[in-house]
Amino acid sequence: MITKESLKEKLDTLQKRYETVEFIKDDPVQFIHLFKNKEDIEIAGFIAALFAFGKREVFIKKLFSLFNFMQMKPLDFVINFNKEEFNSELNYRFIKPCDLISFFSVLKKLYTQDKMTLQELFATSYLKNKDIFIMFQSVCDYFYDIEKDSPGYKFMLSNPKNKGAMKRMNMFLRWMVRKNSPVDIGIWNFMSPSELLIPLDVHVGNISRAHGLLSRKQNDYKSVIELTSKLKEFDKNDPAKYDFALFGLGVNSK
Repeated sequence: MITKESLKEKLDTLQKRYETVEFIKDDPVQFIHLFKNKEDIEIAGFIAALFAFGKREVFIKKLFSLFNFMQMKPLDFVINFNKEEFNSELNYRFIKPCDLISFFSVLKKLYTQDKMTLQELFATSYLKNKDIFIMFQSVCDYFYDIEKDSPGYKFMLSNPKNKGAMKRMNMFLRWMVRKNSPVDIGIWNFMSPSELLIPLDVHVGNISRAHGLLSRKQNDYKSVIELTSKLKEFDKNDPAKYDFALFGLGVNSK
């Protein structure tokens, strides 16, 4: 039976092996590395995270098409967005052009009418409540103010009230908050890496259960809390770094 010490050693080794610059090119995190301006980075990261479902090679191709449509200028595109002139025919699974129109309309409202950034939208709730899932709910409510009926829009912006794992949102936070990483960019400072939650999907859930890191059977909010708490036993200051180790466990098990 594997001991806690040997499991930590294994996870630390895998984390160091996979958290490298080489990791970026095949992961949606690559899109935040295409930009230098802070607002461009956070908008690009948010879009990339929301599209990160299904086959990786497919959604990455779709994302390149979308960013090329935006002329690789996310902030400029958002500020000058005109839904009447939006002529993209980009479709990806549940997400249709009408969903993108709604999404970019809300982003434009955020950056122009409300004169806030994505960081400020996330931070306003977090600094008040110190709860990641309450923060996600606040962000979701802001985006749902314009559109509530489209299945694609609802899937793109998962509602925390359903008690799901919120994998893509937690992944986006990891990108924005973790410091001193060759992969994550760490430009948001309103919360500490120690407060991040592990991005959890079916694959990570299965790997975690197989290694005694997770007992709960559902891949939901409670499992995210359980798994993150377990990983904090190995590094209380940066539990989300083990996302790379769990990825490595999956690669090595194939």
